[in-house]
Amino acid sequence: MDAHLILEACEIIGALTPLAGDCGALCGAACCQPDEDGQGGMFLFPGERALLAGESWCRIAPSAGPGDVLTCLAPCPREKRPLACRIFPLTPVWTGENWTVRMDARARAMCPLCPSGVKGVQKEFALAVRRALRRIAQDPEGEAFLHAWQKLEEQYRNFSL
Repeated sequence: MDAHLILEACEIIGALTPLAGDCGALCGAACCQPDEDGQGGMFLFPGERALLAGESWCRIAPSAGPGDVLTCLAPCPREKRPLACRIFPLTPVWTGENWTVRMDARARAMCPLCPSGVKGVQKEFALAVRRALRRIAQDPEGEAFLHAWQKLEEQYRNFSL
């Protein structure tokens, strides 16, 4: 997938975030921290590695999931955040007709917004994330990535119920 498509998706989301203020202030930016084993992070969309390779604030490693995983080593320049960071704590969902979003089951342990569901985030943010994901899905590799991401997230959702 062309990295330009990632940049388009990021532009769709723009400066929108889950809350009007800094949601990281609620949780100590938990989604930006590796776990106690130095693991964890955000999946990179196809083509995104090329945009972030060589950055000193992160480490990129292969994963068993749908894409490579980026782990933060230091605060990032916000304009360089991966697309998965920009959409967090939402996750893509294929309805059988189109792509939409819901709260990511993997975020439950760290994100205080999860109990409120999608209604707990700014409406404009959720709509922009939905539009960005639909743009990614226009590329066959992007759509395959979204399906793989949803399949993995479903395993966490089913495990945690």
